[in-house]
Order: sequence, then C-alpha cells, then structure tokens
Amino acid sequence: MYYVYIAQCVDDTLYTGIAINLKRRIEEHNNSEKGAKYTRARRPVHLVYSEEFLDRSLASKREYEIKKKMNRTQKLKLINKV
Repeated sequence: MYYVYIAQCVDDTLYTGIAINLKRRIEEHNNSEKGAKYTRARRPVHLVYSEEFLDRSLASKREYEIKKKMNRTQKLKLINKV
C-alpha cells in the first residue's frame, strides 16, 4: 500500500510526498537526515492529510496533481474535507 500525504511544517507551509509507512516517514522528516531537505529546515512537521493507493504509479499521479496542479487554497480545502 502506498500513501500520498500532506505534512504541515512549523512555518505553516505544506509538503506533499509519498510513503509506504506514514508514521516512519513523518518521523524521518522530524528526526533524521532521511527527511526531505525542504522539511529539515522547517521542523517539526505534522501529518495533516493522507490517501491510500494500491500501487506506486497511482500514488505518483495523485502526488503530481496535489503538488503541481493545486494551489495552497485548494490544498487547504482538501485537508479540511477529512
């Protein structure tokens, strides 16, 4: 199972990514050099949204939609629908 997730950084920015294990990935963003370069400077991050997908291809397509085709307002609306 793959997850597309949105994490909110301490500076209130949003980071979108893909993970197999969400708990581990958020932990990496907060406590490890394995976290994304973007989030390392904006710790701590908190998981605010996630979606499940059966394969990496579908997850990657959804990640692209969220990252590149949605503006901040649209992302916040998506988060609040949960």
